[in-house]
Amino acid sequence: MPEGGIVASPLLEVRDLVKHFPIRRGLFGRAGARVHAVDGVSLAIGHGETLGLVGESGCGKSTVGKVILRLIEPTSGTIALDGRDITTLDTGAMRAVRQQMQVVFQDPYSSLNPRMTAGEIVGEPFINYAIGTGAERAEKVAALFRRVGLRAEQMARYPHEFSGGQRQRLGIARALALGPRLIIGDEPVSALDVSVQAQVINLMMDLQEEYGLSYLFIAHDLAVVEHISHRVAVMYLGKIVEVAPKRTLFATPGHPYTEALLASVPLPKPRARRKRVTLRGDVPSPVSPPSGCRFHTRCPYAVARCAQEEPLLREIAPGQQVACHLR
Repeated sequence: MPEGGIVASPLLEVRDLVKHFPIRRGLFGRAGARVHAVDGVSLAIGHGETLGLVGESGCGKSTVGKVILRLIEPTSGTIALDGRDITTLDTGAMRAVRQQMQVVFQDPYSSLNPRMTAGEIVGEPFINYAIGTGAERAEKVAALFRRVGLRAEQMARYPHEFSGGQRQRLGIARALALGPRLIIGDEPVSALDVSVQAQVINLMMDLQEEYGLSYLFIAHDLAVVEHISHRVAVMYLGKIVEVAPKRTLFATPGHPYTEALLASVPLPKPRARRKRVTLRGDVPSPVSPPSGCRFHTRCPYAVARCAQEEPLLREIAPGQQVACHLR
């Protein structure tokens, strides 16, 4: 899919997604305060597109992925897959939808059952959905092994007999088994060596081109996100603060937080110079987020209005939306 801005007919559309976790205290576990993990996130992913979702640890990006998959239930908001609202589907209806949405987890070891062989792990989705006979399933699993760069004879091995990169290839093969249209990658290469990261990323890009997959690629490594994404959404303390085509975002970031993220990436040239962005203090607690713009307590450009009024995402350039009063 060519790099662009606003998605006209998205495969996935999320509107005003909210997820709050109650903090239970006392003998009877009464709910007190709430963790504002996700607080009004809206995003869209087109057919065959990769949307990168970036931000500091704890900003809520992994929670967004889990809520979209309904591994955890949203507090409010809507999730639509190809125009169908899946937010309140019951277990039976959601079971059919799960064939269209799959996930690749961050840890390629803990996400695989150590008591199952690699072939059983990749073939389990076929059994769960009663697809094919035993011989047909074995043939499909062998084909998936070959497609992700593994050998069919490795099907009898257990997860501990594979390297980290090979284990993540198993996770990708498992995600592909049911022919999904959307795959959510929750930091799928962060636990791998740099050289292996490149191999896995290139594999995911090849699979996207071959099968027309859409990705929500959650990561904190901006170099990886720049390589794989068409557009990038930047998240801070439960909210999206900027969405833009990747070239626009990396060349001309519109939000001060995006600017600070990019400034934190080491340059490969020791003598290269760029603008320094110094942030004040620490990330505020998601239990009691700041009023107004949530970034104003650390922003070097903040004015009085930033502490009083919450900025809305608005377009400042073709396809580039920024939530900042100063833009």
